[in-house]
Amino acid sequence: MSSIWRETTAIAPRNALEGDIEAEAAVIGGGLAGVLTAYFLRERGVETVLLEADRLGSGQTGNTTAKVTSQHGLLYHKLIGELGEEGAGQYARANQRAITAYRDLIGEKCIDCQWEERPAYLYTSMEQELLQEEAHGAWRLGIDAKFTTDTELPFPVKGAVQFEGQAQFHPLKFLEHIARELVVYEGTRAVKVEGDTILTDRGRVKARHIVFATHFPFMNAPGYYFLRLHQERSYVLALEHAQPLNGMYLGVDEGGLSLRTSGALLLLGGGGHRTGENSAGGRYDLLRQAAQTYWPQARETAHWSAQDCMPLDGVPYIGRFSPSAPNWYVATGFQKWGMTSSMVAASILCGLITGREDPDARVFGPHRLRLAASAKSLWTDGGKTVKSLARSAFVPAGAALDELPPGHGGIVDYNGVKTGVYRDGEGQVHTVSVRCPHLGCQLEWNPDEKSWDCPCHGSRFDYTGALLDGPAQENLKGSSG
Repeated sequence: MSSIWRETTAIAPRNALEGDIEAEAAVIGGGLAGVLTAYFLRERGVETVLLEADRLGSGQTGNTTAKVTSQHGLLYHKLIGELGEEGAGQYARANQRAITAYRDLIGEKCIDCQWEERPAYLYTSMEQELLQEEAHGAWRLGIDAKFTTDTELPFPVKGAVQFEGQAQFHPLKFLEHIARELVVYEGTRAVKVEGDTILTDRGRVKARHIVFATHFPFMNAPGYYFLRLHQERSYVLALEHAQPLNGMYLGVDEGGLSLRTSGALLLLGGGGHRTGENSAGGRYDLLRQAAQTYWPQARETAHWSAQDCMPLDGVPYIGRFSPSAPNWYVATGFQKWGMTSSMVAASILCGLITGREDPDARVFGPHRLRLAASAKSLWTDGGKTVKSLARSAFVPAGAALDELPPGHGGIVDYNGVKTGVYRDGEGQVHTVSVRCPHLGCQLEWNPDEKSWDCPCHGSRFDYTGALLDGPAQENLKGSSG
């Protein structure tokens, strides 16, 4: 089901690329990070084209809960410990400025995108100490933050961190407005980049500066971002007749909920998991149970899911793609904070390209190596990849085809071959290869989305084998309907 943002926004279609072109800068990816980067480059007089494989806003920007906040979970106390106040302050200042930049741009351009300034809260029902440390850390970095036990939530909490001066908005209405004057080619998939040339399925684009704003970089080398990122999914319900909230909320406990109001609707999020690790399903049902408990009179009007790129050390990778490719740029690893991170990325990348580098950009440098902060994630991610490759090579299929009921999918023995199978409601069988075309990991069935998901790097495919999310760049082999 589509998000409420998609259902309430009409973005005029753009033509696909026809043949070869040249430009001073080319941005790959038509989400908010790519559109903002192209917008700011155009404002500074840089001839820029934007390439989008599908439609503008068709990726993660259309699936967000659209909180514009510098409150990014239990972060600032940790960053101070790892980077000192200067490094943590760079992160805080960049994200605080991002909120101001949105406010100024929306006001200047009179953009009707439901911009509302609201406080943002982290809350816990378990232990106060971590939130007290977080509030103090954010306050030390100049953020208007405080610890409180006073919330409007319909369940008791032990404490919360309140950030003032935060905001929420309609992301696609904003994107639609700022993209109006941009040169955009939709339905144009970038397949490969060689030096100053982007090879697409519609022609070649030669550019002095090339920006990868594709959520997860699709080029494995240089940069090797697939070794430094994994992806996670989360789920959202839109509820009418639920209690309205003045603030935006995020629970820090295991299974904590995300909440914000959008007009007459309450957006209830949660159920997060690593992509490729949801074989049991039931994520939407968990949210529905919470809705029934806290707002029994509420009615679900929409549901959708999102995918987030998670960096090793908790800080996005924004800057030059690789020392060996100095005119390539990247913006990825936004975690669950894509709205503010998109603005931060656009500002940093535009500055790099136009010679106005931001000193606060150092903390986001893609080539950093913070072993202490990254070791645990690097070990976990590497273990997941090894396990998935081993399952692909050595673990037999789990069942026979005739054991799969209608409406279900799974890995079965099909004509003697390990095969991904979905049997639809009419009993028709859809078969796909369960080998991810990115790097060969074994895909897993996600019953909540009826998709095949990669636990290594987060590529996703629908039950027919069509590509949904990268870094893979092609459909699954061996698909049939």
